[in-house]
Amino acid sequence: MSRILSGVRPSGDLHIGNYLGALKQWVELQNSGEHETFFMLVDLHALDTIDDAETLRQKVREVAALYVGAGIDPAKSAIFAQSDVPAHTQLMWILSSRSKMGDLERMTQFKDKAAKGGAERVNLALFSYPILMAADILLYQANLVPVGDDQVQHLEFARDLAKKFNNTYNKELFTIPERFAGELGARVMSLSHPEQKMSKSDDDPKGTLPLLADDDTLRKNVMRAVTDSGEEVKGGENKPALNNLIELFAALEDTTTQAIEQRFEGKGYGDFKSALADAVVETIAPIRERAQALLADTDAIDALLAEGAMRANAVANQTLETVSKEVGLR
Repeated sequence: MSRILSGVRPSGDLHIGNYLGALKQWVELQNSGEHETFFMLVDLHALDTIDDAETLRQKVREVAALYVGAGIDPAKSAIFAQSDVPAHTQLMWILSSRSKMGDLERMTQFKDKAAKGGAERVNLALFSYPILMAADILLYQANLVPVGDDQVQHLEFARDLAKKFNNTYNKELFTIPERFAGELGARVMSLSHPEQKMSKSDDDPKGTLPLLADDDTLRKNVMRAVTDSGEEVKGGENKPALNNLIELFAALEDTTTQAIEQRFEGKGYGDFKSALADAVVETIAPIRERAQALLADTDAIDALLAEGAMRANAVANQTLETVSKEVGLR
């Protein structure tokens, strides 16, 4: 069986884009019977944006509950917090010995932050993020890593590090990970600013469809979503807002954008948005209800995470021990 590893940063509110672009895909991979699956709550990566301890702990539980609500089965997949596996930071230090400053400075996320506020204001956690992400992946000898377009550069960095260590020590210390990416629903844009990707940290709450939002909020956000000029429900080169809504509808219905356009031929935006709102609620409501039921019992969530951490540590520690010996550590 191939091994799959992925994770979500427990910051902000998970939304429909996270479900369609990641969680739904993870459930399909888990249930295929072809993969051994590990799904993290990457709380170490969240430390550079969350500075309140209780908020971070609650967000970890919240995202874990949403994993389960979306269909991740703790009996089939290891669900665990990154910080519950010390090997992540231990391997990160080893990988740092072969990581070049120049490579890290070329990373898009670092460059964007540096351009906005100056490189001297970027914290070390963000700068070294790609090394920790590489450790996350390589610890589990993952064959496939589901990542979005914004993480492809970091995955390539992890691949390069794995090859570098394998060549240096003339052994296959690390599996070379490959990207696994679905096609439909992988990129949902903001309802308010369709030129931007829907984000957990969006300052405009009307632009997202949170997985823990009530039905009324979901319907209001869909009905208030910006649209392009015209009345025909048909996407096009100069219709980014309508394209986004049609693609979202198609992803929810597991169909094509052409089928959605044909379904609403001769109808206006009002009918289209009303039906889209129904589809959004139908998808999110059961996820929210299952997650909220689990969130009512924090002991159950903590037990779930502890069990996942045991499974993750068993694999991660084996890799760390092998690598440590090869590089000469006692």
